[in-house]
Amino acid sequence: MSATAAVHSLWTTAAADPISKIDAPKIEYGQLAPTLIVVGAAIIGILVEAFVPRKSRYYAQMFVAVVALAAAFASVVALAADGYATTKAGIAAMGAIAVDGPALFLQGTILLTALVGLFTFAERRLDPEAHGNRVDSFAAQAASVPGSDSEQRAVKAGFTTTEVFPLLLFAVAGMLVFPAANDLLTLFVALEVLSLPLYLLCALARRKRLMSQEAAVKYFLLGAFASAFLLFGIALLYGYAGSMSYATIAQVVEGTVPEVTPALAGTMGNDALLLVGAALLIMGLLFKVGAVPFHMWTPDVYQGAPTPVTGFMAAATKVAAFGALLRILYVVLPGLRWDWRPVMWAVAIVTMVVGAVVAITQTDIKRLLAYSAISHAGFILAGVIAATPSGVSSVLFYLAAYSFVTIGAFAVVTLVRDAGGEATHLSKWAGLGRRSPLVAAVFAVFLLAFAGIPLTSGFAGKFAVFKAAAEGGAAPLVVVGVIASAIAAFFYIRVIVLMFFSEPRPEGPTVAVPSPLTMTAIGVGVAVTVVLGVAPQYFLELAGDAGVFVR
Repeated sequence: MSATAAVHSLWTTAAADPISKIDAPKIEYGQLAPTLIVVGAAIIGILVEAFVPRKSRYYAQMFVAVVALAAAFASVVALAADGYATTKAGIAAMGAIAVDGPALFLQGTILLTALVGLFTFAERRLDPEAHGNRVDSFAAQAASVPGSDSEQRAVKAGFTTTEVFPLLLFAVAGMLVFPAANDLLTLFVALEVLSLPLYLLCALARRKRLMSQEAAVKYFLLGAFASAFLLFGIALLYGYAGSMSYATIAQVVEGTVPEVTPALAGTMGNDALLLVGAALLIMGLLFKVGAVPFHMWTPDVYQGAPTPVTGFMAAATKVAAFGALLRILYVVLPGLRWDWRPVMWAVAIVTMVVGAVVAITQTDIKRLLAYSAISHAGFILAGVIAATPSGVSSVLFYLAAYSFVTIGAFAVVTLVRDAGGEATHLSKWAGLGRRSPLVAAVFAVFLLAFAGIPLTSGFAGKFAVFKAAAEGGAAPLVVVGVIASAIAAFFYIRVIVLMFFSEPRPEGPTVAVPSPLTMTAIGVGVAVTVVLGVAPQYFLELAGDAGVFVR
């Protein structure tokens, strides 16, 4: 029989057996609405860049982004009100996405954080006008070489990089899927969707272009390493369990899988695949969280990126990454608790101590806040290690409280300026409280919240996390956490003393008067910090109700 005849007979046999095995995917669009709205708006943002005249783009992009984030948040609230956080919690999109309490709580937090962060992105009154045009924190033309003729021509023509709005929306879309992912492949895709726009946004600073691009390259290279670890871990876990689904892997780990095929029986006994795979997977997530020893990128990237991007990234990425880490540890690997808890103990202790101690030596306000973020990652890990329902709810509450304080603090940093742009060196903040008492007072509120002083959201969050850790049998960790908090309090108080009790320098920086956008961002930050500090009970209960993962 000739080759053509053989191929022909294969075709006819295939045609005789119609393909009835591939089912059409069943997608619950209503339950995925928050993510779909944000992705749709991001695509509209790209079309705006292509078709709307340059001078109208800024307003069009702002409108699209604000409406999308508000609508997505409204749909999260609607889903929660409809019972999807509690009684109706389930798995959507053919097993890819979990719609449950923690997912909706974290998605709501990410959307509100992004909306407040968006206001700092859109700020156009802080820098002096360039050639009669108002300018923002982003490069006039990102593709031009720093200091080149083409860059100067772009500044003169009044160009602005309005692409930052769709990039922000794409990053938010990835962040919404990341803590809700219910299989490892979705987790990886979400990680890339949230990371790639952030790599770009970090490189777009209008001032200090080279430093900004260096920060972006460092973030990209280390992020690629972390993604590779994560992917290798996913491959090993797939080899161990024969499935990407969280629930199936958990069943194989616990040995309760309904039917065991001979191939699966062969790999199930191989604990090396499981332990190495889980370690690599958790390593990839700890990088995103900024835990020691995977924290090396944090200070450089926080310092080099445009400050609005730093604020957004510091707040929202942490929320998404901790959500994903919680789901992996509590849904996929509860059967491995005795293996992962000691390792996480070590990571949490080192993270708290290194973050607090190294922050004391910093002379740049953005680097100081970066090391502060690292020590906070350690405090949140204490709640993760509790491995109890109160551990989950305390972490959810801490993330919500921390994200608004962070965005508010970085929004204040954008206001303090000298001839070279933002004055981030600590020595320039001396005497700020006498020159501009309101700004210094607001920044002091945020610093006290970071330090965990009572009547701020930081105290309520730390108390919840440490209480959960102590109840979960991690009392020594709490002792280390309290000592690290005391060390950290020293450098926060030092900045407050510097602002209020030092003589202002004659050539010191000025405080720019922002537009209502940045005022709103800072105002929301202060309001959340005070409300969650003075009356945290309702929000703690909300986090408690939302703290149950669906399996």
